[in-house]
Amino acid sequence: MLFGSSMAFHIIFATLTVGITLMILLAEIMRLVKKDDDYALLAKRWTKGAAVLLGVAIPSGTIVAVMLSLLWPHFMEIVGEVIALPFQIEIFAFFLEALFLSIYVYAADRLGPVTRLIAVFFVAFGASASAILITNAHAWMNTPRGFDLVDGQVVNVDPLAAIKAPSFLVTANHVVGTAFMTGAFVLVAVAAYRLLNTHITERETSYHRKGLFLSLIVAFIMSSYTALSGHETAVMLYEELPIKLAASEGLFNTTDNAALTIFGTPSIEAEGVIGGIEIPGMLSWIATGSTDGVIQGLNEFPQDEWPPLFIHTLFNVMVAIGFTLLGLSGIGLLIWFVRRKQEGIIYPKWLLAAFVACGPLAVIGIETGWIYSCTGRQPWTIYGIQRTADAATNSGNLGILFFLFSVLYIFLLVLTALVMYFYFKRNPVSDEFHSSGEQLNS
Repeated sequence: MLFGSSMAFHIIFATLTVGITLMILLAEIMRLVKKDDDYALLAKRWTKGAAVLLGVAIPSGTIVAVMLSLLWPHFMEIVGEVIALPFQIEIFAFFLEALFLSIYVYAADRLGPVTRLIAVFFVAFGASASAILITNAHAWMNTPRGFDLVDGQVVNVDPLAAIKAPSFLVTANHVVGTAFMTGAFVLVAVAAYRLLNTHITERETSYHRKGLFLSLIVAFIMSSYTALSGHETAVMLYEELPIKLAASEGLFNTTDNAALTIFGTPSIEAEGVIGGIEIPGMLSWIATGSTDGVIQGLNEFPQDEWPPLFIHTLFNVMVAIGFTLLGLSGIGLLIWFVRRKQEGIIYPKWLLAAFVACGPLAVIGIETGWIYSCTGRQPWTIYGIQRTADAATNSGNLGILFFLFSVLYIFLLVLTALVMYFYFKRNPVSDEFHSSGEQLNS
């Protein structure tokens, strides 16, 4: 719980940093293409928020790194010998991100348009590279390669084989795609919230419309991409982790024409999902490309190796959120296309309110996805090699640390929200329109 809560906290800020830096890059590109100072201002204000998020992501990431060594010493013994390379490279990716973010933030008004674009490109590249490299280690835990464990000793180490774990590319695509999606939806929520204010000026409405439209485009594209990469993940589970696929669907008996079961509660006694909605053949088709595909059930594996069956619920929540976000962003773009020539606010209030909810929903979806991914590997830390009970520290009295860190994380969440709120309240966008135009023309 102590490490899990730390990871859950860090993932929020790490994910948003990756997603929002891409949006800043796109705003800078739009600035160059359209010669519109509103996009320059969008990039500037989004950068302020990203800097605050990165300021929390750095220390929270440091805490996670320290906890890995202290709470999982036996796990880290293997990691240090086999899969340390991505962690080492990630340091340079973070350095790249931090260096160019500093240049972009503190020297933006002294850089030419192309140089600004180059700087923010390396910020986005460094953020995404960091996420990919950390995901490399996570993927290796699910499909370990590059070593043998003989009598408790790590032998025959091949770092390149470890990096090329079978699940790496699929997992990295999904992680980065969902990070881009989440960052875009958070900015959709911000713009929609401002457009719900009936007292904003026409100038502000025009500005927020541009931010909303750009964010909706990215949100829709990345939601679609996330659905496709999610399908590839299901194929990977079928090939590499069939027990996790079976637990995700509450499938106990090996069968062809396996149904995709939506909602419901898996029951060991009933050997099925109680109260679920079944779509015949869909699981076989998703995993194998044919409704005749055979899917292994949980009964093919020892029961002490089964993942917790509640991952079926986590999977359903994650997928439901993903398709809800995809649908809302698609509706938003359709209305935009039909009403794009109208002035003012073109969306009904109920849809703007739904857009506001998209930000928190996307974050919940990310958290649910990570919990599902890690819990679905249980009872293993390194699948098939090292059980979680064998990887963890034997130290006791961790309950008080869990309580103290939980209080700290809640405090930091509230503090970050307050910093954001009061900063942008004291620096409204209306005060920056003129200065933004001067910067564009300089």
